[in-house]
Amino acid sequence: MARLCSQKEYCSYDISQKLYRLNLNAEDIERVVNRLIKENFINDERYTRSYIGDKIKFNKWGRIKIELALRQKKIPSEIIQKIYEEMPEAETTNSLEYVLEKKWKTVKGASINERKNKLIRYALGRGFEMSDILSCLQKMDIDSIDEV
Repeated sequence: MARLCSQKEYCSYDISQKLYRLNLNAEDIERVVNRLIKENFINDERYTRSYIGDKIKFNKWGRIKIELALRQKKIPSEIIQKIYEEMPEAETTNSLEYVLEKKWKTVKGASINERKNKLIRYALGRGFEMSDILSCLQKMDIDSIDEV
């Protein structure tokens, strides 16, 4: 397991699940996970920082979707909040702007309002917050985006 953890970031829940699938009992799983944590092969804070950065940069996910995915991996809310407080707000804003501008070009609708509503639903599905979406849409110059 140490070799596996040295190749890629894993959270303690991921390793527990892998060990469970190998039919280890709960006591052995806990012992192995605790040793990996002690030897710093597993660090949930480091994993969370990496996960959030990757999902924003590569998947263009919003905060809500990322938080839900991390909660499924049993990452404590305190760690998630701490990492988000350390991150610059511009990263998620840039990601949202990119998603909205790219999607605007492919959204079909009878009117601009219909297209905006579809765009809002799309961004909500990506995990962005409504207030961020609306402020980003206000900043966007829809006419210049259509011409590009």
